[in-house]
Amino acid sequence: MIRTEDISFRVGQFELKGITLHIARGEYFVLMGPPGSGKSILLECVCGLRRIGCGRVLIDRRDVTGLEPRERSIGYVPQDYGLFSHLSVASNIGFGLRGRGVARRNRRRKVYRVAQTLGIEGLLERSVGGLSGGEQQRVALARAVIVEPKVLFLDEPVSALDEATRRSVCSELKSLHARLGMTTVHICHNREEALSVADRAAVLRDGSLQQVGPAHELLRHPKNEFVATFMCCENVFEGQATNLAEPPNHTKISVAGIEFVALGRFDGKVKLVIRPEHLSLARTSQNGGEDCAQVSCRLAQTADCGPYVRAELSGPIRLVSYLSHAKLNEIGAHVGDALVCTIRSSALHVLPT
Repeated sequence: MIRTEDISFRVGQFELKGITLHIARGEYFVLMGPPGSGKSILLECVCGLRRIGCGRVLIDRRDVTGLEPRERSIGYVPQDYGLFSHLSVASNIGFGLRGRGVARRNRRRKVYRVAQTLGIEGLLERSVGGLSGGEQQRVALARAVIVEPKVLFLDEPVSALDEATRRSVCSELKSLHARLGMTTVHICHNREEALSVADRAAVLRDGSLQQVGPAHELLRHPKNEFVATFMCCENVFEGQATNLAEPPNHTKISVAGIEFVALGRFDGKVKLVIRPEHLSLARTSQNGGEDCAQVSCRLAQTADCGPYVRAELSGPIRLVSYLSHAKLNEIGAHVGDALVCTIRSSALHVLPT
């Protein structure tokens, strides 16, 4: 549906470096990266708001590289929503139809239908200036989809909203996508936001793509340390792969004197990634089998993160564990208590070298 071929673009000291992407028809695709990584610039290049230095952009197999944004059959919601403060909600939503010469009666009917889909039909006669952030976001979204674009581009659509509203709007975006089946490209820098909506995602850093794949793959099987830490994995260690271990096709990896057993064959220095939610804590050693490593540690600090507790563990290596409130209560651990952390080989991910 959308294909970028070796896109390069320079502005000041920043450069997009040969970006090649393929986004399938009907897919909800999320482009992630820290501030300054080039997410918005890449989106603007695909939308036609910036002229690329080299490469091509294809939408629905049509080369749109030299076309204006209005000729690309796209809908675009910028970060600031770009609403016209002097117009009513209805006039904002119908603005694109008016520019296309749609008759007033048909325009009103389509505006009401789209507003009803997004649950804002009661706002149509109001001024956009008095709307909440979530309401403004829905108006901007309605204005983008009413022209029935082939692709919908959302530039950090919920970044200006509070956390509760952000979760609600993300749920609505995913629901709307399921109903309309419209190819959607969504920019964000928040892992939880991305996981709540994405079919696939990409991570961008300093103008270069780091990894593209299903959201769960970026989370569980990052290709490098940057992607691992960006996806909030706080346990990344440098280790030494020593020799093959039992069972077959496993390797022993030593980190600060602790021997882990990883699935696969590795040699020399490696980076070991362990998701915090995959650590198992107990008061005493557990009989986990040959493919488990057990680390003696102390509970250094806890933080209530709502759905889970973030526990920092001190010991031969610093570990971070995410566990449920019920599990922490079951263990009965307090700061300073001695614990044993069990880590199975299935919880280990060795970064490619």
